[in-house]
Amino acid sequence: MEERKILVVEDEKKIADTLKMGLTENGFYVEVAYDGKIGHQLFMAHSFDLVIADINLPGMNGYDLCRAIRHRNEAMIIIMLTSMSALEDKIEGYDAGADDYLIKPFAFRELLLKIRALLKRTLHQHIPVGNVLKAADLEMNLDKKEVYRAGRRIKLTAKEFQLLEYLLRNKNRIISRADLAINVWEVDFNTNTNVIDVYISYVRNKVDRDFEHKLIQTHVGMGYILKENGN
Repeated sequence: MEERKILVVEDEKKIADTLKMGLTENGFYVEVAYDGKIGHQLFMAHSFDLVIADINLPGMNGYDLCRAIRHRNEAMIIIMLTSMSALEDKIEGYDAGADDYLIKPFAFRELLLKIRALLKRTLHQHIPVGNVLKAADLEMNLDKKEVYRAGRRIKLTAKEFQLLEYLLRNKNRIISRADLAINVWEVDFNTNTNVIDVYISYVRNKVDRDFEHKLIQTHVGMGYILKENGN
């Protein structure tokens, strides 16, 4: 298998160099930038499979870097590193386009597990499973990363797209919060967190707000369902 390439953008040199050493030992090719702008330049000049970026970076902060990367490549995998653990910080990271979020200090093994899971997911996306997912008048084009309802374009962030894709793939089936945590965020979420509920609200607001038939429904104490027909 071709060597997977990772870009690490981290201004704490000791952390960046340790990550490079550990990832290299695990078979990855790694480029390191200690500045957000330099990280962006490296991304634009080379091909990578995954980006690991701190949030508090000189030159260009991690949120802006994430948005710039996502604008250039909607499918790029991005893991954000930060010492900020507030829910609002996580939501801002996901809204910027991050696929996952790791709080410092973290165990290298946890990062490695996240990287492998995310890369495995993109590998599976190349297996033909149908380029368009549908439910009622909702359509998701997986190749173009576009969503339409009744012919109207719906703009979603990367994480919102992943959440809706999972609901569409499991339409007419109740999905628990734990199921969403594992399959969309690929972590075991603390039961006290409401990130999942916040993102369900975001997607529901964009997909259902202007339509009589509400596709995304809540089953109290059980989870959520994208129900194609009727209430």
